Amino acid sequence: MLLLNHTPMAGFELTPSQPAHLEPGVGAPSHCSAEPARYPDKENADPQKVAFLLHKQWTLYSVSPLYKFSSADLKDYARMLGVFIAAEKQKGLAVDMNGELGVRVAMSGLPELRSSEQDPAAVLVQLSLRSSVSPKNSEEKLIWSGWFCCVAGDDLLEDLPENFTCLPLFLVNGAESYTAIVGSWFQKTFDCCFRRLAISPLNLTWMAAMWTGCKVENNKAAMELLFSVPHLPQPLNISYAIHPEDAKALWDTVQKTPGEITQEEVDVFMECLYSHFHRHFKIHLSATKLVEVSTGIASAHCDGIIKFLQSQYLIGVLMLLTELAISQIQ
Repeated sequence: MLLLNHTPMAGFELTPSQPAHLEPGVGAPSHCSAEPARYPDKENADPQKVAFLLHKQWTLYSVSPLYKFSSADLKDYARMLGVFIAAEKQKGLAVDMNGELGVRVAMSGLPELRSSEQDPAAVLVQLSLRSSVSPKNSEEKLIWSGWFCCVAGDDLLEDLPENFTCLPLFLVNGAESYTAIVGSWFQKTFDCCFRRLAISPLNLTWMAAMWTGCKVENNKAAMELLFSVPHLPQPLNISYAIHPEDAKALWDTVQKTPGEITQEEVDVFMECLYSHFHRHFKIHLSATKLVEVSTGIASAHCDGIIKFLQSQYLIGVLMLLTELAISQIQ
């Protein structure tokens, strides 16, 4: 299926009546040299233990190494962070919703989210509260989640000074006000720095290629690419959707070595897609900006927003995001 969405402020949409199918091998290849990237076919994250991370929008941050952080002290950290949030709430800096009591903080390890024993265990931070108008034994309401991880962060781990812990990728789901408070406490306590992690159009093309090449049983989700057209008085977005089997067939004709991906292959893959689109709509997508990639594996937006859809490839996606976070820190 191929969609062309024209989305100015009024929300107008145009959809062709006939679906289009890709023809493998269409497009002129480009030639560039790059070291191949390896992408594992299967991952070992326990589906039940990481299910709560799926199908949610996570905002990405990079985090510099934490000074004198210890995973053995997570309960103490949770108590200290809870006190800090309460103090900020008294100052009027924290979100104070009517009829709700104080925020409870929980911190725990996520050892499943690492590629080897060399990676530090991921750390999950959760904020919950209970309504004052509900029974005392009522369940607490989860209002904010964030987690630190480092998956295959060898480049940063090798040169890490003593007393520092490398957890360069931070993912958040919840109100920005709580993100600011949690980030402030971590920065003051562990002398680290948080920065929003954007995803460049080049990295989005890598994600499109890598995720297209992943094998998923009964995958019916189209690969969708969202482009923005620059220099217009009103926003104009173009949505390009390709049947997953067509996208996979095209990628299989481009990829030379299974399990490895090069920049040249990514370029050829995208040029084939652009050529196919131009043949139908006479629009040069190369003149636009790629802002979002959605597949059956995950979706990613250039603003640094990710949604995981498959537990079996969660570690592989986190490997790429960790690499992006480390490159921003360095």
